[in-house]
Amino acid sequence: MDWNTLWNTILEWLTNTGIKIVIALLVMFVSFKIINRISRKIEKRGSEKADKTIMKTLSHILKIGLKIVIVICLIGYVGIDTSGLTALVASLGVCIGLAVNGALSNLAGGVMIILTRPFRIDDYIDAQGYSGTVVDIRITNTKILTPDNKVIYIPNGALSSGNIVNYSEKDLRRVDFTFSIGYGDDFEKAKEIITNICNEHELVLKDPAPFVRVSEHGSSSINITTRVWSKNKDYWTVHFDIMESVKKQFDANGIEIPFNQLDVHVKNN
Repeated sequence: MDWNTLWNTILEWLTNTGIKIVIALLVMFVSFKIINRISRKIEKRGSEKADKTIMKTLSHILKIGLKIVIVICLIGYVGIDTSGLTALVASLGVCIGLAVNGALSNLAGGVMIILTRPFRIDDYIDAQGYSGTVVDIRITNTKILTPDNKVIYIPNGALSSGNIVNYSEKDLRRVDFTFSIGYGDDFEKAKEIITNICNEHELVLKDPAPFVRVSEHGSSSINITTRVWSKNKDYWTVHFDIMESVKKQFDANGIEIPFNQLDVHVKNN
């Protein structure tokens, strides 16, 4: 083996391809840094003027797309012939398609969610058996935060094809109650107490007016259905306030709230 020839070959490779590889790596590093910074600025400024969900998703897609373009350009700059990879890519196409079938379904679901927009970031939703606030909508999954501080990642494929309850889309919500009283109690008095509590609560809307009517003659109680409207953000405050106030007023006016009882009779022979 001619060591001089080998050394000259290595030296020639280093001065040509080697330098190109180093330059390509430096360009890729700097380019990725710039792309990440641009992406963050677009997301931050765009969210202030446009829809936060759309801007965040578009920023993420733009970042990935630009990085892919940079890598492809640098491969061509280094001088690597990619034509030989065509046959390999074609032969692996079917395998890759089967492997990412679920991912493609989730990707399509993510596109549908962005286009149809059944919910946005910061909305409170109920979907796929989970309830929580939407924290992030990604390409293949949606991230929600439950009230007990659990982070749930729901695949977009299942999410886009399933039922979604959006509690934040409308400004107003109806608060429903069912109050039970004994058959021996004055139901008109009970209705008056409930109506006064609803009308006096500052967070209960006057229009639509509160609804208080007897809805059922139960096996051991008269059931009174109550419906009031409030702003979305006041829903739980209204719910708990009225529940507590009705219990206090029923007790003060001698109105009994029935509960299950078991009578035991002992017979002595």
